[in-house]
Amino acid sequence: MPTDRDDRTRPARKDSWWRRRLRRLISSDRELESEELVDEAIRSGATPIGEVGDRQRVTVQGTVSVVTLNPNERHHWLEAELTDGSGTVKLIWMGRHTISGVDPGRRLRVEGLVNHDGRTAIIYNPRYKLLA
Repeated sequence: MPTDRDDRTRPARKDSWWRRRLRRLISSDRELESEELVDEAIRSGATPIGEVGDRQRVTVQGTVSVVTLNPNERHHWLEAELTDGSGTVKLIWMGRHTISGVDPGRRLRVEGLVNHDGRTAIIYNPRYKLLA
């Protein structure tokens, strides 16, 4: 009996035209969008967010879903959540109030060192590139 691990190590097979059409009909828009984001990230050479490990230097790509400002008097920083369909990573720019272009719905490519805070992946002060 094959396990989930066997499925991951097996090469991906091309679905037939009919199978792809059927999947598009029965899948939700959100599922299709998530798959497209992951495929796009992989094609560009980025690591899917769902596969990043702790203390790993990565390049990830996705869409900003949330931007918040921590207005603490002593320590302020800008936080954004980046998602690519396979997972979400929190981006934190310390000492920043705003970053022009980093808004919800914007696509970004970021590089940095991943830290896991419990179940949340975090990249502090990532390098970023705004995508079209």
